[in-house]
Amino acid sequence: MSKQYVRIKSIKKVTHDTLSIVTEKPDGFTFKPGQATNIAIDRKGWEEEARPFTFASLPEDDFFEFVIKTYPEHDGATDKLLDVQAGERLILSQVYGTIEYKGEGVFIAGGSGITPFLSILRDLHRKSRTGNNKLIFANKTEKDIILKGELEEILGESFVNILSEEKIEGYEHGFVNDEFLKREVGDFNGYFYLCGPPVMMNKVEGYLNDLGVDKDQIVKETF
Repeated sequence: MSKQYVRIKSIKKVTHDTLSIVTEKPDGFTFKPGQATNIAIDRKGWEEEARPFTFASLPEDDFFEFVIKTYPEHDGATDKLLDVQAGERLILSQVYGTIEYKGEGVFIAGGSGITPFLSILRDLHRKSRTGNNKLIFANKTEKDIILKGELEEILGESFVNILSEEKIEGYEHGFVNDEFLKREVGDFNGYFYLCGPPVMMNKVEGYLNDLGVDKDQIVKETF
């Protein structure tokens, strides 16, 4: 696919270090919920510094939304997004991604690994097909939880948060391990959608394998 230039319509913070960037949508540009595209900033010296970001909007929307966690300490392309303003342009290229919805199950996300699931869950919610899907969202602290209110609205009690660095009433504490999965999942016959830091995802996949989950039940993406 050739490069597409899209102008930023709005930009706002959704957590202390996470942005929601809404852009124009070119005619004929298509994607599936869960997919990503490479994005670069249309500024001198940054046009070729593309990074992968997932679509948070839905395919039928007349705009794109990207929910992007920033890392100022990295001094890279993501850091530069903290400086962009409405009216500037981004450069989009190919669409790709291995996560797609195959059926009811458990979504397990670590930090910004929630982003491929946003479009999928929003799509299911819009179609009234949320069903028995469950989301387990692992973060360091409560302030790191991306779009907490919206995810609560979509999933209700099927939205479980676990925090590794804080103990707060109403939240699980610790890490996603085999004991936690046995307690929170129960039925291991459905699909498991995984996205997060590779170390976390490798451990979770190992726990699932030990609990009898077949590799064909696991849909994963790493970043």
